[in-house]
Amino acid sequence: MRGFFISVEGSDGSGKSTQIKKIEEYLKSRNQEILLTREPGGTLISEKIRELLLDPTNKEMTAKTEMLLYAGARTQHLEEFILPNLQQGRSILSDRFTDSSIAYQGFGRGLGDMVAEVNYIATGGISPDITFFLDLSPEAGIARKKAEVDHTMDRLELEKQEFHQRVYDGYKALCNLHEQRICRIDASQSVDAVFAEIKESLDRLFGF
Repeated sequence: MRGFFISVEGSDGSGKSTQIKKIEEYLKSRNQEILLTREPGGTLISEKIRELLLDPTNKEMTAKTEMLLYAGARTQHLEEFILPNLQQGRSILSDRFTDSSIAYQGFGRGLGDMVAEVNYIATGGISPDITFFLDLSPEAGIARKKAEVDHTMDRLELEKQEFHQRVYDGYKALCNLHEQRICRIDASQSVDAVFAEIKESLDRLFGF
């Protein structure tokens, strides 16, 4: 039996890492084999691409280069890690997937439909079984990031507020377009309240 593919999305600072940890703990408590991964990253090659993408010194990187690097990292991640594990019955919990590229490069960078087309080629049209979008305003998200102790802002986090607003608007558009797959959750709630909503959807997906 194929495993389930779960992704968690949200603007920077929306609380993805916290909720991913809670999802992992919950599913393991229900005797599910769940593997954590992230994008860009998840494999040796994809992690090297991640370093290029997020390095604040790479100011000359163009929008199309950024888009293609993300897509390349995703293809490697999918073919080397995600698909083989799903086919062996393990479930995958990923911090970001294609929705991030559409929000950040399609809307944030203004590349439009090209991003979805490139990522369709990169993934063969594969998408998560369920996606949790942690809905938090970009102002609140970046404020959270800046308040984190010992956190160094990466190249994308350092973008102007207008960029982060476009990304957020992109996520909202994706929620409307894929309302069957994407669960939109108010991330301004307490950590436990956010997870309570996630848990309801997980229970339906896994049939608990």
